[in-house]
Amino acid sequence: MGPPLKLFKNQKYQELKQECIKDSRLFCDPTFLPENDSLFYNRLLPGKVIWKRPQDICDDPRLIVGNISNHQLIQGRLGHKPMVSAFSCLAVKESHWTKTIPNHKEQEWDPRKPDKYAGIFHFRFWHFGEWIEVVIDDLLPTINGDLVFSFSTSMNEFWNALLEKAYAKLLGCYEALDGLTITDIIVDFTGTLAETVDMQKGRYTELVEEKYKLFGELYKTFTKGGLICCSIESPSQEEQEVETDWGLLKGHTYTMTDIRKIRLGERLVEVFSAEKLYMVRLRNPLGRQEWSGPWSEISEEWQQLTVTDRKNLGLVMSDDGEFWMSLEDFCRNFHKLSVCRNVNNPVFGRKELESVLGCWTVDDDPLMNRSGGCYNNRDTFLQNPQYIFTVPEDGHKVIMSLQQKDLRTYRRMGRPDNYIIGFELFKVEMNRRFRLHHLYIQERAGTSTYIDTRTVFLSKYLKKGNYVLVPTMFQHGRTSEFLLRIFSEVPVQLRELTLDMPKMSCWNLARGYPKVVTQITVHSAEGLEKKYANETVNPYLVIKCGKEEVRSPVQKNTVHAIFDTQAIFYRRTTDIPIIIQVWNSRKFCDQFLGQVILDADPSDCRDVKSLYLRNKGGPTAKVKQGHISFKVISSDDLTEL
Repeated sequence: MGPPLKLFKNQKYQELKQECIKDSRLFCDPTFLPENDSLFYNRLLPGKVIWKRPQDICDDPRLIVGNISNHQLIQGRLGHKPMVSAFSCLAVKESHWTKTIPNHKEQEWDPRKPDKYAGIFHFRFWHFGEWIEVVIDDLLPTINGDLVFSFSTSMNEFWNALLEKAYAKLLGCYEALDGLTITDIIVDFTGTLAETVDMQKGRYTELVEEKYKLFGELYKTFTKGGLICCSIESPSQEEQEVETDWGLLKGHTYTMTDIRKIRLGERLVEVFSAEKLYMVRLRNPLGRQEWSGPWSEISEEWQQLTVTDRKNLGLVMSDDGEFWMSLEDFCRNFHKLSVCRNVNNPVFGRKELESVLGCWTVDDDPLMNRSGGCYNNRDTFLQNPQYIFTVPEDGHKVIMSLQQKDLRTYRRMGRPDNYIIGFELFKVEMNRRFRLHHLYIQERAGTSTYIDTRTVFLSKYLKKGNYVLVPTMFQHGRTSEFLLRIFSEVPVQLRELTLDMPKMSCWNLARGYPKVVTQITVHSAEGLEKKYANETVNPYLVIKCGKEEVRSPVQKNTVHAIFDTQAIFYRRTTDIPIIIQVWNSRKFCDQFLGQVILDADPSDCRDVKSLYLRNKGGPTAKVKQGHISFKVISSDDLTEL
């Protein structure tokens, strides 16, 4: 079963097609008429535009000719360069383009049944969290008989021109395609999650371990159905499309069509002085200016392989414009990668992507206001929406993406396309259930770029624990919608924090409603007890308050453990103490190493403290070896922390 589908303008493809066939007429879309408003917002095109159907442009028109990826695409005199690159990228994976172009065989022209052709097509786009079907007619803008937007070098192929028209209709007009990045377009075509990698910032040519880690991620992304493209920075407009010494074009986007880790046989190990080759295959959508360095068709490396060698190793090229490069040359020559991950979200089983729709709203009540501006607005920042997620294990990469509602359809009304947006990430208490109100002990774990693009993202390897993500506009007091998506190979359980404090309930009234809130961070436990010199000590913390407790991860083989473990407790009274215990994790029975007991009164000093561990039995129990460093903050205002 496919994803739920929303009909754009409530147009039903099959019904409209059957009506046209019954009336022996070609479809003309009343919601996207062949006129200037479908081209531009508030300007006229110089020259006379005539909207023509494909059969009026060429003989024997086809939706797709042969293999969809075999033909080069041209952007046209008014076309959009990122669109052509996105078309080429889309064509790499059949699983993606057949979703965007549904039932392509049914939509194809059939010269044997001309009476079944109705001049109507439908395409599907992922738009702000949902799949939308867009219906169009086949009238395309031309000047002097030539298509003015994208077209194929196979002159009777029209899939890209029709897909571009459907996309323009979805966004309002053809001019709305200006300013979109290639990742914006690919995400709308496929529903993938995009990440941009700065190759120079990553220093992949210098850091060997990072280079092979990057290869592993790209390989996993590609083999799981993801799409990858890359480009070389152009310092100025004059250098756009200028050829480098190795035949690559600056400011031009190349599509990855294969990636391989190849084990060489004995003969080839001697030839190349290596047991493995790390290779990527790229494609120039224009079908020209190929790579002329190592592993190009004219290179010494390529000539040393027989045709059989190439076939056995998988080093084949199926399209004009394709070429192979080593991982080393790939990292050295390209500056930016756009990695679009295919998301595996089964109905049952583990999900790789968590997503939620939200909005920035304005309210006179500070506790209800949800538009607090960026981190610079310290007094209002935490009034923004807040979302918490849990990373269950250390060392997993988490990709966070914040997308704002596209405002292009409002451009005619003078509204900006995008606001400046971004987000902040904080590592918080392991048992937090309510919104943040002040940032006393929370670690600022990351921040995205703040920019007026449709989407901002942050990619980080995170430690085990709870994290609160705060999506923001740069300015406070504005309203808009957003889509937050988080990708991880381990489930992260994204959810919004909506409550400021525990609810008043019959249960709370019977037990006693909390009067004090206490935050605690245990930084370290040092000088812990060892019974004998060779004993292995694997310490962990248990922080208790009444019946609630928080347990830290185990630190391996150390008597000087760094924890930075956070907890928060809502207490009915300060008579209920906070107990911090240190334990040694052992195979059969864990060993108690000591504890401290805290009153944690609101009047207590909020500075970092250090106390010796004691035996069980109260504040006056016997002192044990070792001490812990911690910071505790209590307040009788339940919305302070």
